[in-house]
Amino acid sequence: MKKFKKAKIMKRFKNYMTGLLIAALLIMSCDKDFDEINTSKTAFVSLDPAFKLNRAIINLMEMGSRVQQLQITHWLTSPFGSSLAGVNYSQFVPSMQEFPWSSFYPSSVVTTVDIVNQTKDDATRTNLYNAARIWKAYTFMILTDTYGDVPYSEAGKGYLEQIIKPVYDTQESIYTDILKELDEASAALDPAKTKISGEILYGGDVTKWKRFGYSLLMRAAMRLSKVDAAKAKTYVAKAVAGGMMQSNADNAKLLRNPEYPSPIGTEISGNEKANYYATKYFVEFLKATNDPRIGSWLHRYVGAANATQQTTSRRTKDPAVAKGMPLGYNDVTIASTFTAEGVVSLYDYSQFDWLVVFTNSSPQWYCTYSQTQLLLAEAIVRGWTTGDAAASYSNAVKADLERMADLGTTAAIPGAAVTAYVAANPLVVGNELKQIGEQYWVASIPNGFEGWSNFRRTGYPQLVPNPYPASEIPGEFIRRHVYPDRESVANNENLQAAIGRQGGATNCKMNGRVWWDKL
Repeated sequence: MKKFKKAKIMKRFKNYMTGLLIAALLIMSCDKDFDEINTSKTAFVSLDPAFKLNRAIINLMEMGSRVQQLQITHWLTSPFGSSLAGVNYSQFVPSMQEFPWSSFYPSSVVTTVDIVNQTKDDATRTNLYNAARIWKAYTFMILTDTYGDVPYSEAGKGYLEQIIKPVYDTQESIYTDILKELDEASAALDPAKTKISGEILYGGDVTKWKRFGYSLLMRAAMRLSKVDAAKAKTYVAKAVAGGMMQSNADNAKLLRNPEYPSPIGTEISGNEKANYYATKYFVEFLKATNDPRIGSWLHRYVGAANATQQTTSRRTKDPAVAKGMPLGYNDVTIASTFTAEGVVSLYDYSQFDWLVVFTNSSPQWYCTYSQTQLLLAEAIVRGWTTGDAAASYSNAVKADLERMADLGTTAAIPGAAVTAYVAANPLVVGNELKQIGEQYWVASIPNGFEGWSNFRRTGYPQLVPNPYPASEIPGEFIRRHVYPDRESVANNENLQAAIGRQGGATNCKMNGRVWWDKL
């Protein structure tokens, strides 16, 4: 029965994706030139808006560099330069800074703005309308968290209103509207009304979309913890009352398969697979508490002297021999660490398992029950809502360990091991915010955007900046991306106004801080 149900689900998924691919090909033919799609009088207006929503969902992680935030947050690293230079050396590389801007604006932004406009007055598609509002809010959360002030109120309106030079809104005003949109859209979703036919994130399940919306509302509210505690508390209450995710079954994740591959999995398991390694901090952090997730996420080719020696006979997932790569070295200077670390070459360090967890079939998670429970625990500790913080914390840790089963049977953690780990690692009074922040860091893998944002907001885990000698921001983290060069040509007046408003060019460099990222 289970096999039949699984086959039925996969068949439905493939049907969704087949229809999506047709729609995507039509949309992508317009995506090649941002200015053209923004001014076209005929761009994809006849496509079913549900297909457009699917394209917007996929596009969040589809294009551009997707590994850089995983490096900023010290999950993985690379000692190599060339095409991998930039984040791994804390150096400015324009192409690295352009994602997600160059991907999101001509795709997810344009698409969700169009869907909202197309469905806002259609009483038969209110659920699709409000799901699009939620996805639009999520898209802009990532954009503004990455750059600070960005085009928002006028963004994506080239076709609708012929606005080709949108103003940059302040991050504070963007968050004010994002909170409003998530609150209103989540409340308006009605399971009694028409399902969202053909939608790929939740198969049209309006109840799950509603829980997703309120979970994102909790996430957005907590971003304000250091800049507007009163507003954060208000919206935390709304999220809790509205009803957030109840279990891993509510996780917002996008399934992938070899026909529709995972971009980040393809990158790490493809031609670059011998170039990415787990950091020493990450490995030692998991080892310190005998965290069973280390055996799910990582593998090591013990004794490999070069990439060709990373063979099956050397591969092990034994947590006891996991060995993380220290930061601050390139592919030459890293040799100075071999003796002390007990490895024979850089290829001997542990990697994220590109045969199991980072493959072209790996799912992508946008928001999870575990993350949501951790934020709830934090809100309880801060006194912004009522409840049992310790219980929410334990629920979160348990859920994330169980999430490993999504990566396949070889990554799944046995129930007894899950129970033992949760029991051995309770929330400790007086240490709550540190523990919650650290667990959120682990529970966010491989969503680099979210791991990076929450690390900047909370300061946890207490990472040490990459000490690479040629870093362009020595002793500091990359805390924001620099605006793309093309903006100085396409929209310079509004760009300069945004830069000046945020403290000038100095503050808009990689170590500048966005509005909510306060010391």
